[in-house]
Amino acid sequence: MTAADRRPLAIVGPTGTGKSDLALDLGDRLRQLGVAAEIVNADAMQLYRGMNIGTAKVPAAQRRGLPHHQLDVLSVTETATVAAYQAAAGADIAAIRSRGAVPILVGGSMLYIQALLDDWAFPATDPAVRARYEARLAQIGATGLHEELAATDPAAAAAILPSDGRRIVRALEVVELTGRPFAASAPRIGAPRWETMIIGIDCDTALLDERLELRTDLMFEAGLVEEVAGLLEVGLRDGVTAARALGYAQVIAALDAGGGSRELQTARERTFIGTRRYARRQRSWFRRDHRIHWLDATAPDLLDAALAAWRSVS
Repeated sequence: MTAADRRPLAIVGPTGTGKSDLALDLGDRLRQLGVAAEIVNADAMQLYRGMNIGTAKVPAAQRRGLPHHQLDVLSVTETATVAAYQAAAGADIAAIRSRGAVPILVGGSMLYIQALLDDWAFPATDPAVRARYEARLAQIGATGLHEELAATDPAAAAAILPSDGRRIVRALEVVELTGRPFAASAPRIGAPRWETMIIGIDCDTALLDERLELRTDLMFEAGLVEEVAGLLEVGLRDGVTAARALGYAQVIAALDAGGGSRELQTARERTFIGTRRYARRQRSWFRRDHRIHWLDATAPDLLDAALAAWRSVS
């Protein structure tokens, strides 16, 4: 098998469109064709052990015997970073290719995917500068710090949610250290690393909203509240990244408010609203990437179309 035959295939797009199912189907089909395939996760929250229901992580028993990488590699008290993921996932992909298998990268964490595929060189960090902005965050809150970012770098503020304190701090740190707008340090879209074929799947907005609402309901019915309660016992509240994940943050707030049916219903509603907002951000981000070959997530020939797109460059 040549290097071209081991060209990775990336599956991206908004949450709730069926990326994981398509990755499994592709792995199965390639195996039937005599080509080994292994899956590399690109969902930042699926890196965490124990965060299963709220991240829609495919259970081990349903992975169809396909090797999976970058799942359950962090405890909820550890901080997930794009730089660490880039290094680890890059090593996984290199190892998979060396075994003569096809890496299938799947997920919707936008910066994680682009940093990996565009081999982003990360701006320097300074613990003292970072600590100063984190102290400011604790003092005035994410919204207040976001206003300060808007005064310093309006473009960065427009691209970062007012509630995303961690990214706001990072943007301010980079602006101070580089003397340039935060966007100047962003990964550039070029030829994807390893000549990866990038497939995006999406569907009608109204249908996607229905899917996300149903998925949110099913997560709560499947035991998301119990999952969060169990993770709180092992330090979830102390996790800089994990505690802010969609669904988890809302359930923590509900439990802190008493954990009654009213509070949990509010958590469910806020989880759906937050997930819907996040899906729109993903769509906007991925749609600006001209390399992505878009497919309809509801098309009956989705699997064949995805395989054909990969083969067209293999």
